[in-house]
Amino acid sequence: MKHQAIRVPAAPPSVFATHLAILLGLAFAVLQALASPARGAPDSFADLAETVSPAVVNITTTSMVSVRTTPFPMLPEGSPFEEFFNRNFNRNRPDGERPRRRNQALGSGFVISEDGFVVTNNHVIESADEVLVEFFSGEKLPAEVIGADPNTDIALLKVESDEPLPFVTFGDSDTARVGDWVMAVGNPLGQGFSVSAGIISARGRALSGSYDDFIQTDAAINRGNSGGPLFNIDGEVIGVNTSILSPTGGSIGIGFAMSSVVVEPVVAQLKAFGETRRGWLGVRIQDVTDDVAEALGLEKTAGALVTDVPDGPAAEAGVEAGDVIISFDGQDVADTRDLIRTVGNTEVGKAVRVVVFRDGETQTILVTLGRRETAEGLSGGDDDADQPKRSVVLGLTLQELGPDMREAMDLPEDAEGLIVSDVDPDSTAHAKGVRSGDLLTQVGQHPLRQVSDLTDLITEAREAGRTSVLILIRRGDDPNFVALPLDE
Repeated sequence: MKHQAIRVPAAPPSVFATHLAILLGLAFAVLQALASPARGAPDSFADLAETVSPAVVNITTTSMVSVRTTPFPMLPEGSPFEEFFNRNFNRNRPDGERPRRRNQALGSGFVISEDGFVVTNNHVIESADEVLVEFFSGEKLPAEVIGADPNTDIALLKVESDEPLPFVTFGDSDTARVGDWVMAVGNPLGQGFSVSAGIISARGRALSGSYDDFIQTDAAINRGNSGGPLFNIDGEVIGVNTSILSPTGGSIGIGFAMSSVVVEPVVAQLKAFGETRRGWLGVRIQDVTDDVAEALGLEKTAGALVTDVPDGPAAEAGVEAGDVIISFDGQDVADTRDLIRTVGNTEVGKAVRVVVFRDGETQTILVTLGRRETAEGLSGGDDDADQPKRSVVLGLTLQELGPDMREAMDLPEDAEGLIVSDVDPDSTAHAKGVRSGDLLTQVGQHPLRQVSDLTDLITEAREAGRTSVLILIRRGDDPNFVALPLDE
């Protein structure tokens, strides 16, 4: 008997299964759209170099410098003999009468507008008598220095041209990531237009300035690259090449470019005013450490701890030493560098909301900012002295202030606090730098006049479950908060 295969028709998919498949497909598509995989290495940087090079310039500066002369040019430079002859033959010749020579220096820059504004480093054009800008086409134009900012090492030049000039634009350096491709263009070692490529090696580097926010790159940067642009692969300037770290003076793959988020506001101010006009809050601050955060009862280690409030905008508004600034003008404050940069980029005269953490609560204070450049130009208990009270607390031998002690330490008559006369070398206080002669002025935001003030506040901290207290210590004109554990 022959068997015949029977085909059973498949059941039609249910409505539920159909909808589920559609939803899963949509979800997968959304996830693919939201994903941002790292961009692979470009096949070539040639197109990018061809696009941006016309806006990159070589800069040559000339200055006249006085030189000393000696009738014996064969004398070794820097030798005592040269010093003797210079002293005797040149001593009656003022600088204005000494021979002068032309001194030239080289750097790089880039055009940011078709009407001829050029960005470079301040150190490239500093003290220059003449500045000459050479374009990729070979054209050379004299440049005028519009303004400069030594704090960020940025300068703005202006050239006049009959034709609109090719220019490049700034990108957002805050969106750049470690590992992204970048390209540096400039005039290394006076060799003319040169391109080098690499990646972003690190972000947020600080070298020496208050406003530092450097991008570190392994793209080759050498002398002469200073002031040149660092491009992302979209052809936007995300940094200005400024310095290198090298024991030899040549590139070893550690170069630094000032980030565009710092440079762009500076350039805008130089263009508008010929100088910078940074906001000024008027506080001295230090970073919040883990132990400081614990001592104050902060939920996280962030913000800027106010150590002193001299006369200025913050003092007038009611900011106090011991406040932790956690928000400025609607932006969270990560640390002191973050606050300094944010305040500096804020308009002078603007009324801003400053949120501070004080006595376990947040308060909002309205502060009208001053101008930092103006501020930097300005000079910025018991009376029983016979039987001073001494006590040992937290490894510190403390003495209450009296008239004789104030006079001996050259303190004002209204100065208050506890003098440190000795420090246990095995104590945490000694390890954190507290020394004899320091003045303890407050715990948290509570002033200290007597030793009992300190012991009472320590008792309160223990009862509240705290393991440390925050003490404001002054050494000369320098205030500093130190968190000391309560178990000593």
